[in-house]
Amino acid sequence: MGKAYTDLMRLRLNAVRTAPDVVVVPASDDQVERLLAYAERHQVAIVPFGGGTTVTEAVQSPRALNLCLDLGQMQGMSSLDATSHLATFGAGTLGPQLEQALQTRGFTLGHFPQSFECSTVGGWIASRSSGQNSIGYGRIEDMVYDMRVLTPAGPMDIGRAPASAAGPSLKEVFLGSEGTLGIITQATLRIRPRPESRDYRAFFFHSFEEGVQALRSLMQNGPRPALARLSDADETQAGLALSRRPSSALASAARRAGLALLPHLGYPRASAALLILGYEGEAGRVSADAGRARGEMERAGAFHLGTSPGRDWLRDRFHHPYLRDVLLDRGLMVDTFETATRWSEIVSLHRQLGEASRQALGERSYVMCHISHAYETGASLYFTILAPQDSPDPLAQWQRVKKAVTDHIVSLGATLTHHHGIGRSHASWLKAEVGPAGYQLLMAVKHHMDPQGILNPGVMWRPR
Repeated sequence: MGKAYTDLMRLRLNAVRTAPDVVVVPASDDQVERLLAYAERHQVAIVPFGGGTTVTEAVQSPRALNLCLDLGQMQGMSSLDATSHLATFGAGTLGPQLEQALQTRGFTLGHFPQSFECSTVGGWIASRSSGQNSIGYGRIEDMVYDMRVLTPAGPMDIGRAPASAAGPSLKEVFLGSEGTLGIITQATLRIRPRPESRDYRAFFFHSFEEGVQALRSLMQNGPRPALARLSDADETQAGLALSRRPSSALASAARRAGLALLPHLGYPRASAALLILGYEGEAGRVSADAGRARGEMERAGAFHLGTSPGRDWLRDRFHHPYLRDVLLDRGLMVDTFETATRWSEIVSLHRQLGEASRQALGERSYVMCHISHAYETGASLYFTILAPQDSPDPLAQWQRVKKAVTDHIVSLGATLTHHHGIGRSHASWLKAEVGPAGYQLLMAVKHHMDPQGILNPGVMWRPR
């Protein structure tokens, strides 16, 4: 299973609907090709499984016969071209394993999704992942140089040069395909020299709106950071409440004094928004860019909080998802959704989706949001929602909320998903996202690559 709210609740309610009939762990392309041929002959569904961190119900199968293809043995770095800054990895390579292999050679990929500890190279590509440092290093599609994909229609080696004008990019067909068109078994990725220096620091803005304008200016005029994360007032308050307390009494007293002082400086906690900015790279450049960014943020109205909150965020950034189990233990529904739009619509979209979420969840709810990725033209919004579970039927409660929020996203012209993928959770809205003609084109590709429909059936391709 994956890590969607529905996955976790079905486990807790003893209401798991489907499980693999068999789990196969191939160690070579040849074994994967034989499995594909077998599945076609016998009409067995194949569900690729990497790290199992999907939050869109993308690793279940409705078929009577289904096979889980666990790529965990197809891992590790098989080659590194230090001259060209390229490295080849098996699709089952976990994030920490990949970074360790690269950093011992003086490189980094720079791809750090929140699921980094448990997710894989193949999963990143199949779900079109965006790491937290996407501003500085790019999204996963910017990092894929080439990849090998095994399909029922035959093997495909995609990508052979830094750039090509040889027709539409086949890479784009498989990026974000979520195991519905083929099995990604290896990929060559663009890598970067390991950064000499990191500078992560925090700022308080009077409001989320003020922070949005400052971040937009930074993305359009520079210096662009490696990471930017702007929390709205509700998430800022939650973050302060949940942050790790300093170890010494003196540091704790200083922290309390600082937080008490901020309202007197014009930054009331009820409306203040926290921005984390991170710069990475060559030491001199990092120092210059971080200093210039500090000046730009202060001129935009921010209060500089220093590097300590930035370092704390960097230290704890992979810990936050584990809080969900604690909240579920206490009878809370907790889930996330994300979207993206242009800068001119960000503030309005944030407000309207917040209101729609609270209306769907009821009075006893808590809705918070942050900008997780930013671009020259716009940004993504990442919402976390909490409410008391509907004890008679928490899964039906989730379905109602999911439909209300997603219908609202579509009606406002934002994207269904910025980095979580489609899976089953968003499949009903895919046609609305890409349009009828686009949907038919995608279905035609699916039919050609997987004519028997054995690859991850029910994911992405489900008409409303």
